[in-house]
Amino acid sequence: MTRRVTLKLATSLDGRIATASGESRWITCPEARQAVHGLRAAHQAVLVGVSTVIADDPALTVRLEGYDGPQPRRVVLDSRQRIPLTSALVATADAVPTILITTHPSNKRLTDAGVTVLQVSERGERVDLHAAMAALAGVGVETVMVEGGGQVATAFLRADLVDAIEWFRAPILLGEESRPGVGCLDLTALADAPRFRRTGVSEVGFDLWERYERG
Repeated sequence: MTRRVTLKLATSLDGRIATASGESRWITCPEARQAVHGLRAAHQAVLVGVSTVIADDPALTVRLEGYDGPQPRRVVLDSRQRIPLTSALVATADAVPTILITTHPSNKRLTDAGVTVLQVSERGERVDLHAAMAALAGVGVETVMVEGGGQVATAFLRADLVDAIEWFRAPILLGEESRPGVGCLDLTALADAPRFRRTGVSEVGFDLWERYERG
């Protein structure tokens, strides 16, 4: 099993990651986004869901002036292998290690492009996250930062896999109609809520950076 999972959140004051139409660039300030690049450099892998890839086409690389260290492996949860072959992650898979975790046999077009495809068991028609973390450990990944989106963040919390949270909170309000950073956890009692211990709070640009460890 992967030893440490960090959840990165970049939200409004009311915990929202995008407007109702899906607009999310950029909620947080440039200084906060630079701090995220530093966090990427501190992890062996950065993980997102395929919906984030389709919506945003991210590079998920460390882009810091003067940085010459290794790039984290890019990991995509994609049960049905919907990732576009034209996406930045697939297009650069030969240069930056890219892993796709799926519940189906690998697509040859992806492996030919240099993507490593790991097939794991499913849970509720989605990738079983415990199996996914075990598969990543099997290829040498021990630290993972989960970057998005909201459904993936929620799934990791529900699976009790989050060891730490790096939360960047911008001084704006988006309202109930916008998209939440964390969705339904299906809690019936406060005692069942995931609990974390705050380890730091600092200003970064106009935003607040809050750090938490599992309680």
